[in-house]
Formats: sequence, C-alpha cells, structure tokens
Amino acid sequence: MAEKLINLRLRRKQKARDDKRRAGDTAAAQSGLSNAQRSEADAITRLRARQFDGKRLDDASQDD
Repeated sequence: MAEKLINLRLRRKQKARDDKRRAGDTAAAQSGLSNAQRSEADAITRLRARQFDGKRLDDASQDD
C-alpha cells in the first residue's frame, strides 16, 4: 500500500476541464483572427484596392 491514493471524482473532473480547454483552443485556432485583426486586414485590403484602381489605365485610351 505504498502507492498514492487517487480521488477518482477529482480526477474525472480535471479530465473534463482539460478536454473542454483543449476543445476551446481548437475552436479558437479554427475561427482565425480576432475582430481587431480582421478589421485591420479589411482596411489594408480596401487601401490596396484603391491604390491599384488609381494606377489602372483607362480602357477608352487604348481604343484610340
């Protein structure tokens, strides 16, 4: 009887908490970016699109 006793109820609750935490981490990784990061990426995309459109040549000038 030199082995340490384990309270199975506490062990089961700890395992459930670990499983829930692991599932939450997985869901967070799958969801991707936070709202702040997503809005910053959208702003950068809009800025680059405006810059690209500003440098575009008109199709009408090529027809002449």
